[in-house]
Amino acid sequence: MKYKIYNYLAGFFSLAIITTSCVNDEDLIQVDPNNNAVDSFWKTDSDALQGVNAVYGSLLTDGTYMRSTPLLLDLKGDDTRSNSPWPAMANVGRFNSNVSDAAIYGWAYETYYQGIFRANQVLTNVPAIDFADAALKNRILGQAYFLRGLYLFHAVNMFKNVPVPTEIAAIYPQKTEAEGWAQVIADFKMAAELLPISYTDVSGLDAGEKGRATKGAALGYLGKAYLFTKDFTNARDAFKAVIDLGVYALVSNYRDNFTETNENNSESLFEVQFSREAGGVDLGWGGAPASGWGKTSARAITYGPRGFGFTDVQPTWALYNDYQLEKTIANTTDPRLDATMFYNKPGGMQLYGQDFATRYASNTGDLNDLFCRKYQNSDGQRADEFDWRSGINERLLRYADILLMYAETLNETGNTPDAYTYIQMVRDRVNLPILSVVKPNMTKEQMREQIGHERFLEFPLEGHRFDDIRRWGWLQDPAKLAWLKSRDAEFNSYAPGREFFPIPQLERDNNPGTIPNDSY
Repeated sequence: MKYKIYNYLAGFFSLAIITTSCVNDEDLIQVDPNNNAVDSFWKTDSDALQGVNAVYGSLLTDGTYMRSTPLLLDLKGDDTRSNSPWPAMANVGRFNSNVSDAAIYGWAYETYYQGIFRANQVLTNVPAIDFADAALKNRILGQAYFLRGLYLFHAVNMFKNVPVPTEIAAIYPQKTEAEGWAQVIADFKMAAELLPISYTDVSGLDAGEKGRATKGAALGYLGKAYLFTKDFTNARDAFKAVIDLGVYALVSNYRDNFTETNENNSESLFEVQFSREAGGVDLGWGGAPASGWGKTSARAITYGPRGFGFTDVQPTWALYNDYQLEKTIANTTDPRLDATMFYNKPGGMQLYGQDFATRYASNTGDLNDLFCRKYQNSDGQRADEFDWRSGINERLLRYADILLMYAETLNETGNTPDAYTYIQMVRDRVNLPILSVVKPNMTKEQMREQIGHERFLEFPLEGHRFDDIRRWGWLQDPAKLAWLKSRDAEFNSYAPGREFFPIPQLERDNNPGTIPNDSY
């Protein structure tokens, strides 16, 4: 059922309707906006659903979760490093993205605004459509608000002062960071009011479809937006509302969050739907969609171990070492280590059906190196990732994140004792000792540090670490910055202002008066 969400509406100037659950010639209709046929669209509930499906489509291309957005989110953290031969990629983690070369970050920026434009099409046109089912109309509008909020969340979070389009127009002036966050919050609030808890019990064209935005996803991102703007009280309340829905739970196997096994599970609030079976086999690089595009991710090949992928991203030794700091109750290593990275493990470790030590025996450097395991098709079903076509869903928001962010807001609002409870729920899954016993009566400051450690081990290679570093103010704290440099040499080239990416030159050229970010 999740493939239904791939019904695709085209980009800025054309409408192309494609049912990618089973694409045949008769499924493909091209509507040219330069003739009167475009006037026949936005008339029915089916048009509206296809319109919102197109907004999801902007999550699937190179600028977003096919490849670029995970790179931009991951590479600046102290959990990753890059020795990519491509400067545009390697320089992300070195805080040195080139103003004159907008590869990767510029593609992301462009695609966020493509998604925002598509959402605005829905929000502009759907209210005027007469629906037999008012609940379906609300769900479609709720999804458009959620997705616009999500794309704008990324734009504000990564680029700071950006346009904030809420209608279809020719020019959108640059807004302040505060104005951007205010719109993100407003969009997620609207989405939370309109969206259902799930699509299992709804009737209509979207009944039972997986992958669509829900009330829990909207509340979770609303909480994140509040948290990122240091509104801890409202963030706490939003996260508690997610918990009180009573529909989310941690899965027993941590690794199930990063493979095709158990996708859209009880821990997932929102994930991008990828599949090797949907659509064609061509890669969706961006722009107006084509019928041959697949709906697959290039994350696996980009992050893949040497000989199985491009190895453009690797875990840091700081991450490996931090997994050794605390043993489980059974006196074993934290199982999240093996789910996160490949390494020369005593006793052996398998990758893509091969033994790690045997595969790299002839290369001492690789034998003693670390490689990414999360989001790899490495459990024996694939020989390598060189066809670029991973079908693993990208988990954008997990319940574990809600629990740890809720613990953080409890701590920040003066309820440090209760923060222990929600941290322990995450620790219990991997059999770590009871935190209130091994570290009782922590102060607010000590708990902040502990939450930083807990989040580091729970979410590496998931796009959260650098967001945490930035929002906690560590880059402005000389002691913390020195500590980060000692863990990841890429921080040695950090300069104030480089926590954000440059506003792409094309945006500055096309939008007169745009002010560049500091230090670019």
